[in-house]
Amino acid sequence: MAQTAALTPETISRADWRTTARYIDHSLLRMETTRNQVIRLCQEAVHYGFPTVFVHPCFVALAANVLHGTPVKVGTPIGFSLGAAHTTVKRFEALEALRVGAEELDMVMNVAMLKSGETDFVQNDIRAIVQVAHEEGIVLKVILETPLLTRDEKILACELSLAAGADFVKTATGLFGGATVEDVSLMRSVVGTRARVKASGGVRTAKELAAMVGAGADRIGTSSGVNMMRDLGAPELA
Repeated sequence: MAQTAALTPETISRADWRTTARYIDHSLLRMETTRNQVIRLCQEAVHYGFPTVFVHPCFVALAANVLHGTPVKVGTPIGFSLGAAHTTVKRFEALEALRVGAEELDMVMNVAMLKSGETDFVQNDIRAIVQVAHEEGIVLKVILETPLLTRDEKILACELSLAAGADFVKTATGLFGGATVEDVSLMRSVVGTRARVKASGGVRTAKELAAMVGAGADRIGTSSGVNMMRDLGAPELA
């Protein structure tokens, strides 16, 4: 997705809400999420023009059914939330998600192995899920969990993701802290045009979204998309 030069914290209030909507992965990943909330999430995505919804794996089939015939894609996280499952388990989870209708995958990197210096393990763990996704023509994003990483570890995580063939690097799950403009800028500087960047975790307002886009984010993962649309004057969903 091309960045929009006019989308800045200063101009976001004057931006067309539809332009802002195209950046948003409309997400609902709380533990207590219900079936009816997922249905509502999907309806909101269609109404506002969000390109993707992100739901727990157990709700992928439901979301795919609700969104059938619409342009909205269904995404789900793999290895959520700690990223510490066996690679074989992550691979099976990804295959099952695709089987029941997922169209984008965000996998959680194994932070424990990165911090242990097991770089080959981390790269191979990512590559295994990249291969599953790419065999089906699906985008794979790698969640680095930046709040837990040093600057050097963030750079290394981006480099390992690139070497494994990932399509995106993503900041965080939101469970340990959120995205920052500084982290997004750093990640963009490392991946350049070889991959895209997703900012996720704590992005709750349209101005915060615009700041992340200005720093280099191509996509924003948030559960606050509806509030952003409301603030920008979009019509309410009945």
